[in-house]
Amino acid sequence: MPRFSRCLPLIAALLGTVVPAIAHAAYPDHALRLIVPFSAGGSSDLQARMLADKLGKLYGQPVVVENRPGAGGHIGGKAVADAAPDGYTLLLGSIGLHATYGTYPKLNYDPSKDLKVVTVLAEMPHVVLVNPSIQVTNLKQLVDAAAKRPDGMTFGSAGVGSSVHMIGELFKVTTGAHLTHVPYKGSSAAIADLLGGQIDMMFENPPTTLGYIRSGKLRALAVTGKTRLPALPQVPTAAEAGVPNFVATSWTTVAVGAKVPDAIADKLNADIRSIVASQEFRSALAEQGMTPVGNTRDAATTFIAGEKARWDQVIAKARLTAQ
Repeated sequence: MPRFSRCLPLIAALLGTVVPAIAHAAYPDHALRLIVPFSAGGSSDLQARMLADKLGKLYGQPVVVENRPGAGGHIGGKAVADAAPDGYTLLLGSIGLHATYGTYPKLNYDPSKDLKVVTVLAEMPHVVLVNPSIQVTNLKQLVDAAAKRPDGMTFGSAGVGSSVHMIGELFKVTTGAHLTHVPYKGSSAAIADLLGGQIDMMFENPPTTLGYIRSGKLRALAVTGKTRLPALPQVPTAAEAGVPNFVATSWTTVAVGAKVPDAIADKLNADIRSIVASQEFRSALAEQGMTPVGNTRDAATTFIAGEKARWDQVIAKARLTAQ
């Protein structure tokens, strides 16, 4: 009996590795949630629904998209961080969640420690948009027009720290443009006000703006990438439109809570990468002006670290702080 007692810790340790392995092998055996930390109708929401459809078919389980907007995406981010660490709650992450959360000094969680990035899903440049009532056709004219107004021009965003906000701040830092930021709880609300003339401009994602640009309801002055977008071949790059040093892209991720086992995160990574590698999914992203990524967990972590360092400089230079 004493000899058996001495074996109990070893048996317990072995069971501790075998039981989780069995549980992971069965994953997923019921519905998953994919939380979008922004309102419905935006670029993140569109990507989430595309991914949920493919992931649901792959797993034979429903993947339910749940919009949890607010606080620049951090309401949704906190919900994922606090969820049971079983891999059944996913996050459609963004620059705001992973790289520019320094604008929120009083967050009640730490995205870098409480979230685990599975992969970078897609990357895209933004489009500099104005209401057609603004009589400018390039970025130099825009800067000059804003300087002539006593109160400058207003630009809307999906919230403080969102990519739509930060790319606008980068434009201000780069050009000295006289612009005032107007945050919303999602891009859809901001676009509605841009269409209505309540704000002057946006630095918005392509997927939510292509229809308005093509119909003439919004005017695109430039794209913020190094090359023109195939979906908008007539729209010049920022360099072509008069601002050579203004280059920026936004990106999305899939993430889970930090305590989700690596075995589950690795499975999600492999499965999502297989989806991103499919021609159907890649073509659907390209039609919306997005470039598919689908990288490894290590590559995603390295990429995000570099992006955070870059955007921390913009936050410091612009002295950005969410109230």
